[in-house]
Amino acid sequence: MDDYTPKLPDENDLYEHHAFTVDKGQAPLRIDKYLMNFVENATRNKIQAAAKEGSIFVNDVAVKSNYKVKPFDKIRVLFSHPPFENLLVGEDIPIDVVYEDDDLLVVNKEAGIVVHPGHGNYSGTLINALIYRFDNLPNNSSERPGLVHRIDKDTSGLLVVAKTEEAMAHLSAQFANKTSEREYVALVWGNIEEENGTIEGNIGRHPKNRLQNTVFLDDEAEKGKPAVTHYKVLERLGYVTLVSCKLETGRTHQIRVHMKHIGHTLFNDARYGGEKILKGTTFTKYKQFVENCFKVLPRQALHAKTLGFEHPTTGKFMQFNTEIPDDMQQCIEKWRAYAKHQEM
Repeated sequence: MDDYTPKLPDENDLYEHHAFTVDKGQAPLRIDKYLMNFVENATRNKIQAAAKEGSIFVNDVAVKSNYKVKPFDKIRVLFSHPPFENLLVGEDIPIDVVYEDDDLLVVNKEAGIVVHPGHGNYSGTLINALIYRFDNLPNNSSERPGLVHRIDKDTSGLLVVAKTEEAMAHLSAQFANKTSEREYVALVWGNIEEENGTIEGNIGRHPKNRLQNTVFLDDEAEKGKPAVTHYKVLERLGYVTLVSCKLETGRTHQIRVHMKHIGHTLFNDARYGGEKILKGTTFTKYKQFVENCFKVLPRQALHAKTLGFEHPTTGKFMQFNTEIPDDMQQCIEKWRAYAKHQEM
């Protein structure tokens, strides 16, 4: 399925919020059910309300929620107001600034904070916090002030933010040319056999679930973008493994998708199936133990621990390190104690 963005002949006061072209293999399916898989944070009620308002168009004609989508249908969702992510408002939200100078700042983002506004998250984001603190942050190619790169909402860790146009260009080039350094720590399901390895596999949107990405290989490789992750085992904890992942590329959900691809989904990664018990015993006690771990760490076990780049003005290579946050650390310690108990 490709993104599709044509212009309607006379959409006067309407703004496009979403646009999709239906895959050629799609079986007939009600449009309200179909859109639930492709629009983040949208309930069926919301979609049905949008259809009632005449906001959902198929091949430039407004349709009702019981319309059945067909292969190659061009779907657009239009509203009378611009997408909220285009209406940026500064908000006084606390942020943990690790380093700052005239060119840039490095932020340690806590889990649960969205980096930039998007569907369903229009306030409370890191960008809202940044534009409250700083005037005239440079826009990146997606019109997002200050952002050189991003990490997922429920991933914690380090981000660099550009304060000038020159810093934005210089830092963005480093990420594009793979000269920046990014190391993450992840807790994954299963015991990884090798001590270290490299995962290569093009990453693109999942054909059946737009909220996920997936790996495309061989004949289908052109459906994704090249992605390379280097991993190293830090600690084996029985039914889970603590790993370090170094990114060579920076695709959306890269570590989450690559680790799942090799059979080691991130612990408690609900979007990719890691919130289920994927390894272990059938004992009720074990089930209870894992549920407790999920409660301690109610998100995917992923932390952007190390960030390195060349300073855009001084040319000096800078490296920043953060501690693993408390929720993830507690979860690791629970598994550590469990693994020791199993060895006895």
